[in-house]
Amino acid sequence: MNKHWLFPGMLVTVLLGAVAAQTGSPALAAPVAAVPAADTQTKKIVAAANAFLATLTAAQKKAVLFAFTDSTQRKNWSNFPLGGPGANRKGVRWGELSATQRAALMTLLGTVLSESGVNMVKGQMLADDLIRATDQGVPAAQPAASGVSAASTAPASTTAAPSAGQAAPAGGLPAGSRPAVSFGSEYYFVSFVGTPSSSSPWTLQFGGHHLAINATVVGPNVTLSPSLTGGEPVKVTFNGKTYTLVPNVPVEAQAAYALLQTLSAAQKAKAVVSTTRGDLVLGPGQDGKVLQPEGLPGSAMTAAQKTQFLALIKDRLGILNADDLAAKMTTITQNIDKTYFAWFGPTSSAGAAYHRVTGPSVIIEFAPQANDGDPANHLHNMYRDPTNEYGAGWTSLK
Repeated sequence: MNKHWLFPGMLVTVLLGAVAAQTGSPALAAPVAAVPAADTQTKKIVAAANAFLATLTAAQKKAVLFAFTDSTQRKNWSNFPLGGPGANRKGVRWGELSATQRAALMTLLGTVLSESGVNMVKGQMLADDLIRATDQGVPAAQPAASGVSAASTAPASTTAAPSAGQAAPAGGLPAGSRPAVSFGSEYYFVSFVGTPSSSSPWTLQFGGHHLAINATVVGPNVTLSPSLTGGEPVKVTFNGKTYTLVPNVPVEAQAAYALLQTLSAAQKAKAVVSTTRGDLVLGPGQDGKVLQPEGLPGSAMTAAQKTQFLALIKDRLGILNADDLAAKMTTITQNIDKTYFAWFGPTSSAGAAYHRVTGPSVIIEFAPQANDGDPANHLHNMYRDPTNEYGAGWTSLK
């Protein structure tokens, strides 16, 4: 973890101060065969989930629970902020939770994710608060406090599309093309697809702009496939000092670049597929799409390079709790010779190029975005396990 990263409450006060100075349905039985007995980690997760649910009102519980058979809600995640294309999240908003409810939700996330995973979530939410504070949009009216999530509720702060003839906003969008969207941590949503249980499958969903955690729990097993991470801004400079808001991203970028630097000319010729930066292939809405391996296979790496390759993968999957991460890494390690590393973009520095890991049970995409200047400061990243999307490998889910 970057040692200069500050907790959101500390840094957001400093940054937002500077900005001001300068300017549902109940869950049904899940389709599943016999579920193995839950282990200690799953029991902790279920207990934390039930503790969070116990803090909710009856209306909030109704809004947050969906049937495990609800494929529409299962796939209802997006990279966009609320109001963007396809971003119509349901559940309960962070902004509608009390301090007690928020603490219980963070405790739940802390049982599913690792400490670095929770810090990543907090960092992404902080980054979106900063976008909201610095965005030059037109504010809308404050929504009524209903206590229940509604994606159609008017947001507290939006960016309206510019009128005809108005200059294009930062990022290169043509005038009039930008939809009204809602930035900020209060527009991150929590939902459950299925009821938290040690004996039947269910999924915890938490996400917003640049974040979609889909954690499916089946007995002793937990998978985050598919999950989207990234963030913007990843880093910010204030009073001459640079702060890392989303601590995981620079680690991933440096690990990939370090592996690239170890490659011989012949190996690099295979690994570097293109000098043009790529973008997400298996992002939101791309479930079921097949991605053929490209680049350099683990079988063509030295033992030291394989170790480095595995470390790169673990850096990414390390947002998952240690117990379930160990099981994932065991399978990935067994298949490392059939796992490929591919690079698309400039090879002169870390963070500006797209890289991809493609293996039998792991696909990782790291996709910098150049529309806001520094590509390394705006990331869209994906993790998928093609054998176990939404826990399908452990259930009869179709």
